[in-house]
Amino acid sequence: MARDILDIGGYTIKKRIGVGARTTIYLAADDADGKEVALKRVILERPEDVRVFEQVEAEYKISRKVNHPYIRKCYRLKKIRSMLKTTEMLLAMEYFDGQSLEEGPALSLLDVMLVFRMVATGLNAMHQCGLVHCDIKPNNILLSKAGAIKIIDLGQSCRIGTTKRRIQGTPDYIAPEQVHRKPLGPKTDIFNLGATMYWALTGKTVPTLIPKKDPFGLALPQEAIRPPNEIRPQIPAGISKLVMDCVEEDPAKRPTDMMTVISRLDLMIHSILSNKSKTNSQ
Repeated sequence: MARDILDIGGYTIKKRIGVGARTTIYLAADDADGKEVALKRVILERPEDVRVFEQVEAEYKISRKVNHPYIRKCYRLKKIRSMLKTTEMLLAMEYFDGQSLEEGPALSLLDVMLVFRMVATGLNAMHQCGLVHCDIKPNNILLSKAGAIKIIDLGQSCRIGTTKRRIQGTPDYIAPEQVHRKPLGPKTDIFNLGATMYWALTGKTVPTLIPKKDPFGLALPQEAIRPPNEIRPQIPAGISKLVMDCVEEDPAKRPTDMMTVISRLDLMIHSILSNKSKTNSQ
């Protein structure tokens, strides 16, 4: 398989670093300049795979419109055709040496706040470009050992105000307006971000409008959302309140915009650092 990609795409494959829905991601070197890239390969195996192609193309186009250090860049999209039909795609992306939040080590409360401040900053940059991510979740946030982050997978991203033809999103983090197929905007990302923070703080997921199912495939009863500080009493009330505000069902009740979320995170970070400083000085 690596030899096929080398012959077709002009890349030297070093190793496989990930597998997703119909995709394989490799660490590769661009033969033109030797630059290391993450190379996503998608092969058409069945008619429904066309949707994956659409998402890869969307990821490439969206990433070219946003230039921010917290958003993964895409460099080149190559389509391989057979009989006038695209049968394979190769997407060369920025390589980032990190693990997803889901796979990475446990973080302190301060580190969680710092990570989500960076994520919110990256999302705010997208919003300033008139775009929304629409699929923020632990797997789409990479964290390096040095503490840098990268937001990945822009395949479901779209322009602010877009109404999608079908439900798109990850069930444990999806916003109500995504399920109802209403226009999407910055507050959609605020919900997704809040649901991801909820998971990071509590280890549990927010009940969303896509119900969980039992082993027999039957929908389980909808649960009420418990504030994070009820689940983990050590979580400060202010942080718990911010998360709960972000995951309000009604978008009008969520924070006004991502800058408001950033400002509130700054207050929490300052408070944690102040308490830490007082403890150390005693």
